[in-house]
Formats: sequence, structure tokens, C-alpha cells
Amino acid sequence: MKITSVDIIDVANDFSSATSKWRPVVVRINTDEGITGFGEVGLAYGVGASAGFGMAKDLAKIIIGMDPMKNEAIWDKMQKKTFWGQGGGTIFSAGMSGIDIALWDIKGKALNTPIYQLLGGKTRDKIRAYASQIQFGWGDGSDKAMLIEPKQYAEAALIAVSEGYDSLKVDAIAMDEKGNWNQRNLNGVLSDRTLRLGYNRLKAIRDAVGPDVDIIAEMHSFTDTTAAIQFGRMIEELGIYYYEEPVMPLNPKQMKKVADNVRIPIAAGERIYTRWGYRPFFEDGSIDVIQPDICTCGGLTEVKKICDMAHVYDVTVQIHVCGGPISTAAALQVEAAIPNFLIHELHRYALLLPNTKSCKYNYLPSKGVYEVPDLPGLGQELTEETIKASIIETVK
Repeated sequence: MKITSVDIIDVANDFSSATSKWRPVVVRINTDEGITGFGEVGLAYGVGASAGFGMAKDLAKIIIGMDPMKNEAIWDKMQKKTFWGQGGGTIFSAGMSGIDIALWDIKGKALNTPIYQLLGGKTRDKIRAYASQIQFGWGDGSDKAMLIEPKQYAEAALIAVSEGYDSLKVDAIAMDEKGNWNQRNLNGVLSDRTLRLGYNRLKAIRDAVGPDVDIIAEMHSFTDTTAAIQFGRMIEELGIYYYEEPVMPLNPKQMKKVADNVRIPIAAGERIYTRWGYRPFFEDGSIDVIQPDICTCGGLTEVKKICDMAHVYDVTVQIHVCGGPISTAAALQVEAAIPNFLIHELHRYALLLPNTKSCKYNYLPSKGVYEVPDLPGLGQELTEETIKASIIETVK
């Protein structure tokens, strides 16, 4: 089997608010045997989708004519024969990821088996999920909600719990008193007023959902070391499940300082790439839960190695999922196979129609629990309607 062409797809969607910056980029690899594979370049949010599109296109040029079943050889070529690949970084690693996921999709389809079988088979049949980012509301309605008052946070949490979720994640401090997201400085010594705003929101959630629902405190690295320690110590009494990205994710010493001063497990990883990026965090024990994004960390080939490394250090895994449905499908395949899985992230954007209608299958949990997809390969593809509506560049 040979790779004959690669389509780089800027996925069309009809988000109409600030989420219009939401731009999933998908790679489709085509072969001379008619088998195609889909992968996602994990830069749908933030700034960088255009660069990810270009990176995937550049990498596609060096794999034309190769055997798609040889994913290790292709991964090694992308990293070591491109000069910049060994330096890594978000854009390069994301481009590699999209291609690598598509190769695994081809392999699974060619062998008529789900990817999890190729990763070692199931270690579980059910996948526990949490409701992620409830500061933007919860449910399948508007993507414009911005919660301000503690009671609004409690109400959103109760909606998620009523749907069967027994865990949720919230950034309780980044929204200011006027509903502005990530507009104020959260570095250095924070005022008691700022700290109490976040604390009161989390306290309202805890009081509403009771002691048996796990609450993840998301920080998005908006805080620095001093602020993260201040806030972390304040919320310890609320029984926080884990404390996510309290500081900048490429600074192991500062992450370690937070871990040493806050009695909450630390999680990070969506902006850490490849096993080389994770190594210092494993060695110093600063992260208890890793959150690799399969669509940026190097793809399925690399994330399996990262998860196996984590297992050596008694670190559990929550795959980071904040992308299109292909990203979700890739996460479910890995989570089914690895023994050190902890919980799956269901981002609220995954519930919204512009996302769900872009792909053939709408994988959502029932009462907070996923079934593992059993279709060959990844088990997810863009619809023909989405492909026709999207901007596509083809490398032959």
C-alpha cells in the first residue's frame, strides 16, 4: 500500500460568536488501495490554526509514496529529517499529530479492527467522563454563555449532575465581575477580593452538588506561581479532585513549587509535547495527572509512549480533548487501551451542533459514561457535506 495524496481540510462550521475562531483542521490521507484515514491537527482554539494547516501541508509532501502501515518510520522521518522536527513546538507537533492519527486510521481499516486493538486491546469497556468548562454554561444550547455569579456556577453544575456526570471542571477565577473572560492580570500576589470571587464560585458548586461529585479546578496557566499557591491553598478545603495548569506548562521547577505547597494533585499536559517534553515532569514528580492532547503531542504513536512512561512514575492519564469529533474518537481509542487511564474530558463545545454535525458519528456519553467505539480504525470521519463546504488543499 502507498500514500498517493493528502488532503488538508480547514473544516467548515457555523459557530457565530467568539467561538467563530474555532477552526478544526483535518488531514485525510489517501492510498492506492482506496483506503483513507482521517486525523486532526489540534489547534481548533486559540491562535495557530492557519499555521497548523500549513505545517500539515509541508509534512504531507515528505510522506507521498510511503507505506502508510509503517507509522513508526513515518513519525521518525517527520521528526528527524525535517531539521525543525527535533526542536518540536506546538505547530510542528500538531502537524505531525494530524498525519499520524490518519495513518493509524488507515491501519485499523486495513486490518478491519479498532485502533484500541492495535494498542494492546481493551483494559476497560466503560469510560468515565467529566463535564468540562462549565464557566461557559452547560448543555447543547448557546455557545455565548458567560457565568458571573456563584449561583450561576452552581446551576450549571447541577445541570451536568442531572445528566449523570459525577465529575466536572471549571475555571472559577478567569471570568471577572463583568463577565469578561481572561482580561485581567492574575500574576503575582492577588487581592483577597479576586481570590474570594473564585473561591465563592467553587464553594457554591460544592454546596450544590455535595461531596460525591469530583470538582476539577482549571487555571489555564493564567496564574503564576505565587497566585497559584495562594488560590490553591484557599480551595484545598473544598475537596478538589485535581488542580489543572496552575502555572506555565513549560516550567517544571515552578510546577514543582506549586506541587510542594498545595495539597491538591496537579494536572497539566495539553501544552506539553512528545515524551521529551514530559520527561522533566516525570522525573521531578510535579504532575500527578498528565493531559496529553493526541492532536498536538505527536499523535497516537507518541501518546502511547507518553502514557507508558507515565505509568512507570505512578502518573495517571486524562487525555486532553478540545477539538472536533475526530479528536474525541482518538481519545476514546487510547483511553480504552491504557491501564493508567483516569477520566475523559467532555468539553462543552463537543455538545454543540456546529461540531457534532461535521462528522458521521456523534459519540456522547450516557449518564457520564462512554461506550468504546468498535468500528474499524478511528471510527470517525468527516461527512461528505462538511468536506464539500470546507477549504481543501491536496498534496500529491
